[in-house]
Amino acid sequence: MAIGTTYNEEEVIRAIASALESFYGSLIDKIDGLDIVKIMRRKNPYLYRAKAMENASEIVENVLSAFVTSSEETIFGNCFFEPLAIAASGGSKALAEGIDFMIHDAKDNAIYAFAVKSGPAVFNADSKKRQEQNFMAASKLAQQAKARYEAYIGYAYGKKKDSGRGKPKMYQELAGKKFWTELTGDDEFYIKIIKYMGNLPEMYVASYKESYNKAFNRLVREFSNKFCADDGSIDWEKLVEFNSGD
Repeated sequence: MAIGTTYNEEEVIRAIASALESFYGSLIDKIDGLDIVKIMRRKNPYLYRAKAMENASEIVENVLSAFVTSSEETIFGNCFFEPLAIAASGGSKALAEGIDFMIHDAKDNAIYAFAVKSGPAVFNADSKKRQEQNFMAASKLAQQAKARYEAYIGYAYGKKKDSGRGKPKMYQELAGKKFWTELTGDDEFYIKIIKYMGNLPEMYVASYKESYNKAFNRLVREFSNKFCADDGSIDWEKLVEFNSGD
């Protein structure tokens, strides 16, 4: 039987609206703050030369696209899934480190602790060990309350198979449909999330594109001023020296 058996659609929609506003606001702030000097310190100039990139705009497009791709997943995961899970489950923000929210079921005298992750490929051995330690620390709250304690890692999308090997875990892992069904009792909730978004994403597309285009133009200008010769060609030696020299 699922932990949750019902949910408030209006609360869910409000949470989604707030989360999308936060997501786009955070992403735009990141894009607006990009600095070509800081970016090029971390990039591989030899790779760009090996790919025969001949102009500043080509390099900047590569850099900006890669930045958005790597940033948007993290930002979306931080902004969207946790508040949605809290709204859908009726849980409350947890104070314990590494725990995103808790559900206190007074009827069954149980405390359910959740760590919310985006997809199922987020852990390495060290981070998983830290998560286990966080669950252990949170269990003391349940002991003090003399309540039954269950811990979960919830992956907002994807699928997670249990290998069935090794010692039993102190927590359960639920992904995609199984996670959202556990929180709401609704087998279709994971699909309904898309419906609940409605036309909200379209409200932010124009401002996002405007920010992206401004950043592109600004970074091209900065790159040209810093790393191009007087004739407009890329000064590869200057770029490599900047990136890797003393």
